[in-house]
Amino acid sequence: MSDPVPDPVPDRVLDQMPNPASAPVSSVVPELAWDYEKPAPYESNYCMIFISHTHSDKPVVEPVALRLREIFGEGKVFYDSWSIQPGDGIIEKMNDGLTDPRFVFFFVSEASLKSKMVELEWQNALMKATKGQCTIIPVRVDGSSMPALLTQTLYIDMFSNGIEVATQQIIGVIQGTKGFEPAHEKFSNLTWSVEGDPTNEVTVTIRASHLMEPNPYFAVLLDNDDKQVNVKLTNGGPSVGGYNPGIVVSGHKVNAWAIAPVGGAITPKHPLQITITSKGGSSIRLRGVMHKSSGDEYTSFPPSKPF
Repeated sequence: MSDPVPDPVPDRVLDQMPNPASAPVSSVVPELAWDYEKPAPYESNYCMIFISHTHSDKPVVEPVALRLREIFGEGKVFYDSWSIQPGDGIIEKMNDGLTDPRFVFFFVSEASLKSKMVELEWQNALMKATKGQCTIIPVRVDGSSMPALLTQTLYIDMFSNGIEVATQQIIGVIQGTKGFEPAHEKFSNLTWSVEGDPTNEVTVTIRASHLMEPNPYFAVLLDNDDKQVNVKLTNGGPSVGGYNPGIVVSGHKVNAWAIAPVGGAITPKHPLQITITSKGGSSIRLRGVMHKSSGDEYTSFPPSKPF
């Protein structure tokens, strides 16, 4: 579509939209001040922390790995992107990483449960754990069930609680007591896309790529006013929110439709869809979509493709 979102897209819009009492409460936590005591000295020459995961889960695993590296040091965290270099023997390096870890964090997802390599990693760690040689901590990444062998093991629920809370819990467990370039440091679980005919009707689809989003409250930003377009949930279900004219976003005045379904959440398999319909032949001029992150605070999140 024409008229892209003005650059730069703002990080936040504060105190410009109402907060209906019926709106869901966000579980997104603000930026955390990571102020942990240093862990006790670790005398082994091997890694203290082993991160067992599959490649497709890197967007949610890598932010955790980066935080652990920052606190404990790269040499004490086995994360394949920096622990295995070109020319290294993969099996040999994996064996080194699993030789004497204190903690093995197994990121459980549909994809990782199908990986034979990951299966070898966590089963090896479980065997060591039964001998008191390490601690294995599952981290649930999606809605998958724990393997039968781990059903008695307490796990960290990243899927329900989000990356920041899960990372805080992981660091707490660890008594929180080079040539690597981060590829997923600015991961966004939410993305949106738009399809349709801007002279008639378009559908905005909001997706959660990896984690459940329990607060499905959004603001659709348009140049149009409420006499030119109609905004509603595509499935026709009940919603809360309303029309908010004249919101200033990055110096550009737009009109915002705050909207959320009554109940429910967004998951990777259940996106939210919003339909925008033209009135009287007006061209639909979409400017962007924002997420209600907390209170009266709205945060921008990226489109999955240019629009």
